[in-house]
Amino acid sequence: MNYTVTPAEKSTVKIAITFTPEEWEAANDKAYLENRKKFAVNGFRKGKVPKHVLELYYGKGLFYEDALNDLFSEHYPAILEKEKENFMPVGDPALSVEELSDEKVVLAATTPVKPDVTIGKFTGLKIAKYAYTVTDAEVEKDIEGTRERLAESREVTDRAACDKDEVNIDFVGKTDGKEFEGGSAKGYDLTLGSGQFIPGFEEQVVGMNVGETKDISVTFPENYQAADLKGKPAVFTVTLHKITEKVLPALDDEFAKKVGSDTMDAYRAKVRERLEKSAASRGRNETENAIITEIAKDAKADIPDAMVEKQEEYSMQRMEYSLMYQGIRLDEYLKYVGQTREEYKKNFEEEARRTVLHQLIVEKLIKDLAIIASEEEIAEKVAEQAASVGKEPEEYRKTMDPRQLEYIEGDIKVTKLFDYLEANNEMTPAAEMAAEAPASGAASEEKPAKKAPARKSPAKKTSSAKKTEKAAAEEQQPAAESAENGEENK
Repeated sequence: MNYTVTPAEKSTVKIAITFTPEEWEAANDKAYLENRKKFAVNGFRKGKVPKHVLELYYGKGLFYEDALNDLFSEHYPAILEKEKENFMPVGDPALSVEELSDEKVVLAATTPVKPDVTIGKFTGLKIAKYAYTVTDAEVEKDIEGTRERLAESREVTDRAACDKDEVNIDFVGKTDGKEFEGGSAKGYDLTLGSGQFIPGFEEQVVGMNVGETKDISVTFPENYQAADLKGKPAVFTVTLHKITEKVLPALDDEFAKKVGSDTMDAYRAKVRERLEKSAASRGRNETENAIITEIAKDAKADIPDAMVEKQEEYSMQRMEYSLMYQGIRLDEYLKYVGQTREEYKKNFEEEARRTVLHQLIVEKLIKDLAIIASEEEIAEKVAEQAASVGKEPEEYRKTMDPRQLEYIEGDIKVTKLFDYLEANNEMTPAAEMAAEAPASGAASEEKPAKKAPARKSPAKKTSSAKKTEKAAAEEQQPAAESAENGEENK
């Protein structure tokens, strides 16, 4: 066997593998032995038919496909190993047979490879630097959120329904005097003021008493997702069965102890520290995103489709995990938005292409600037992780997967790269950059957010629908922004 490697179009290489007649004959014999039990010929026991008889009966090329697959599986990985310094495969190859005869077999593999990226200026640029402060109001809002989560529910019988109460209702919706699909339910739990239903519905439930039935008149918005209901007036007959209110705990030291602090002052300090860490992470992520976005304006790479598709699939997986966390299946959501998996995946194409380009830029800069992670730096990070789980560094390192060490090494290099880029560019507060930017939207470098796909939904916005919309919106955020949100929600 011998092979040649030649560059092909759009960041691919063509690997032409030539096999000798002896290798081809041996591969055919092997394919025959592996597959002969599948064939039967009158006069022979199944699995005992000679090879030449099977070829006469079914055709000379009976075992060619299996023989070619065996040869490819045996030799292709070895070729990639030999050529690893010259190119890196980033997807499955497209196979073709260039020549097939008793004298010679040539199998061609067109393989997508990681492209080189051409980077223009990456120092001396004017780039926005983001920083966020934590206000007292944000601290109190976070504490109030915890207070809401720890609230106890209590059934109410001596007053009418109020905003923020949870009510249990039956409702029947009608347009033009006729019930419509998705407009009725029994025993539905609704938090008033949550915005789950169309405007005007929840506001009119406020003031109802247990056992009361009331007709509520509303009008569907002009931009409502169901075409047959857009702008139409409707009447919902609502019966209220139960009112439940939240009883919030007092903000005292007893509350602080429930959430892991001795006093409210200590708890407030703890909340502030967490929010400040999140704000610092958000600022760092957005600054790094601004740096790489600016450098990418003058960068070029012929990115193979395989890399973009892989990133799209990664985004789809993140979306699926996000939905699973909320108790929603991806198939259910896709049915809700009326798209197939492949159709919905295209929503991530632009962001995927941008993400791949940014990754290529980072990798090239690390290589060109000869940035390394020393053993001392790696050991320091390992020690930090060990301390976080109460172990000694030596003991902890023995339990680590090699990929964890690779991740630590890569993280150190990326951190060093962005430290270098911040030090060698004109980092200007984002507020100043915004003030200097032209007022016209046409001059803005920022692209508008992608519109969510058209949705099909019932007359009400169910809690599941709201959650799926939120998950979709979060999934289409830039990587740095998504990371920031993850930190805030910890």
